[in-house]
Amino acid sequence: MKNLLADRVKTLTPSTTLAITAKAKAMKAEGIDVIGLGAGEPDFNTPRNILDAAIDSMEKGLTKYTPAGGLPVLKEAIINKLQRDNNLAYTPGEVMVGVGAKHVLYTLFQVILNKGDEVIIPIPYWVSYPEQVKLAGGVPVYVEGTAEQQYKITPEQLREAITDNTKAVIINSPSNPSGMIYNQQELAALAAVAVEKDILIVSDEIYEKLVYGGITHHSIAQVSQEVKARTIVVNGVAKSHSMTGWRIGYAAGDAAIIKAMTDLASHSTSNATTTAQYAAVEAYNGSQDAVEHMRQAFEGRLATIFPKVAAIPGFSVLQPQGAFYLLPDVAEAAKHTGYESVDAFVSALLTEAKVAVIPGSGFGAPNTIRLSYATSLELLEEAVRRMDEFVKAKWQN
Repeated sequence: MKNLLADRVKTLTPSTTLAITAKAKAMKAEGIDVIGLGAGEPDFNTPRNILDAAIDSMEKGLTKYTPAGGLPVLKEAIINKLQRDNNLAYTPGEVMVGVGAKHVLYTLFQVILNKGDEVIIPIPYWVSYPEQVKLAGGVPVYVEGTAEQQYKITPEQLREAITDNTKAVIINSPSNPSGMIYNQQELAALAAVAVEKDILIVSDEIYEKLVYGGITHHSIAQVSQEVKARTIVVNGVAKSHSMTGWRIGYAAGDAAIIKAMTDLASHSTSNATTTAQYAAVEAYNGSQDAVEHMRQAFEGRLATIFPKVAAIPGFSVLQPQGAFYLLPDVAEAAKHTGYESVDAFVSALLTEAKVAVIPGSGFGAPNTIRLSYATSLELLEEAVRRMDEFVKAKWQN
């Protein structure tokens, strides 16, 4: 039989986060007491007003196809949100609604990349960036943001990485997996390089609402009109409104790019789920009290568990400014507990300590692990206790 698979999928790496989460859930189903710190989703239910809006739309019979780029009323809600929260002005032709921010990013890379086009991806990175770039025929170019740089890249690093083939750079702030945030000055400096070198900016702002310590989120598109013109802002309701399963994200930016994305969506998904779109209208237009309640809860958990994680022998961790992840470097812990790699250490944590974390190798940072604190404080404290006990019991000088 002829080769059944297209070449483009043969090099795909499965999502590390989803794989670990699935394994932890399977162990739980077998009755094993596993604590999962892998999933990148809030543990709160979707707020009541949003659920009610979805039910109301269904009862009114609003269950048919929508325009491929999103309901006009949702586009208007997104436009109002961008103006209200980010002081950014867009028209309906500059906004496209997709099946979650992940699908929006996938569609974006499909329409902007030709074979061999390079996309600069800061390390550590969200696991799907490189795979989506490769699927579009592009080439990921990695630039490391070290712990000494708070896992952020510098303008000098960006400039050095740009070649004649560079099409875009991805900026993810607040970051998954590090939780770090670029401030206004840092964004302006990176934007200046993008303008100078005439490249696009893909600004993934999905964790925008989850910021702590009085820090304010800034979009790189706010730097100037010139920067805004070359920036595609990607966001959605998944993290901010605890709507991960509803699958509603959006892109805002250049009208020609947005039209191409919409045209592609018309041949792939037709439209994002209609009921979910009406729910998202309420998410953006309705009360934001639940958003702040969840943010405060995450900030409280972070304040409680951060010092405990930092105190585990062989763990070195920076305090994040946003999102809901810790990214400790555990190379020393792995070494002193007898494991040849952090991946092996993570596997032992799951099978022996019954704690599921994500190995940093999936994020381009193989000495680290990602811990999600999007679960109850009680479970978080027990998970940290188990990890601490596991390391101390196996520690060898």
